[in-house]
Amino acid sequence: QVQLAESGGGLVQAGGSLRLSCTASGGPFSIYPMGWFRQAPGKEREFVAQISWSGGRTKYADSIKGRFSISRDNAKKTVYLQMNSLKPEDTAVYSCAAALAYAVNASFSDFRSWGQGTQVTVSS
Repeated sequence: QVQLAESGGGLVQAGGSLRLSCTASGGPFSIYPMGWFRQAPGKEREFVAQISWSGGRTKYADSIKGRFSISRDNAKKTVYLQMNSLKPEDTAVYSCAAALAYAVNASFSDFRSWGQGTQVTVSS
C-alpha cells in the first residue's frame, strides 16, 4: 500500500496562491488515480479535485473550478494542487489520497490510501 505525504501548506492572504505537493513512497504510483480533499473545522471532508492514473483526465469541485489545478508527475511520484485566487473559505486541512489501481472516474469510496494532511489558512 502506498504511503502519502503532503507539503506546501501555510498561511496566505486572500487572493494569493499556494502549491501543494503529495509524494508517494512504498509502492507504485502511476497506476493510481489521485485526489485532493479538504476538511474545514466543524465540517465534513469534501472532494476538491482528482486526476486519472495517466493524468489525462481531471475533475474538480464546483467551488474551486477555475482557481485550482491538479497535475501529476509520475516519474517523481508526486501529485500537485496549484491553488490560485485563494479565499478565506478555502481554509482547511488538505489531504491527498490514492484510489484503487486503474479505477475509472473514482468515487469517494475508491480512495483507500490517505496522507496526514497539510493546513492551508487564508486570511482576509
